[in-house]
Amino acid sequence: MIARALVLLAVSLLLAACGSAPRTSSYGDVDPGGFGPPPSSAVSDEQASDIAINALGLVGTPYRYGGNTPEGGFDCSGLIGYVYRNQTGLRPPRTVAQLSGYGQPLSRTQLRSGDLVLFGRGQPTHAGIYVGQGRFVHAPSTGGTVRLDRLDGPYWSRQLASFRRP
Repeated sequence: MIARALVLLAVSLLLAACGSAPRTSSYGDVDPGGFGPPPSSAVSDEQASDIAINALGLVGTPYRYGGNTPEGGFDCSGLIGYVYRNQTGLRPPRTVAQLSGYGQPLSRTQLRSGDLVLFGRGQPTHAGIYVGQGRFVHAPSTGGTVRLDRLDGPYWSRQLASFRRP
């Protein structure tokens, strides 16, 4: 009985300390914390939407290692650089390793369209552009094309992912 009273007291204190509504992600999930409020961004909400639309329009473009134009093809970081330059004038770093320090870190629940998705343990080895509803656009590999995939898909859900907002 005493333990239950202590639990109720602790829950009451926690609720009293939270004076604002919980943040939600584009998934509709409540942010469990750890990252705090989403960071401010050099990219406006309108630009973020334009980034997603531009990225989606490039689906089907051939993959090419070192590529950074629709005519020549894209690798993953070339795709990101091209879209960001066209939609915002920003020039993100050229390599995935450098992208891992670009902008501010986010939790999965803080994602919005236009944010960066990076994959890999330790130093990331692949990246894409989040376009909403758990989906991202990326240039995956030689012989492939730019495509739309899901973060919760069979392959990508098993990869360590991190998220950045420029």
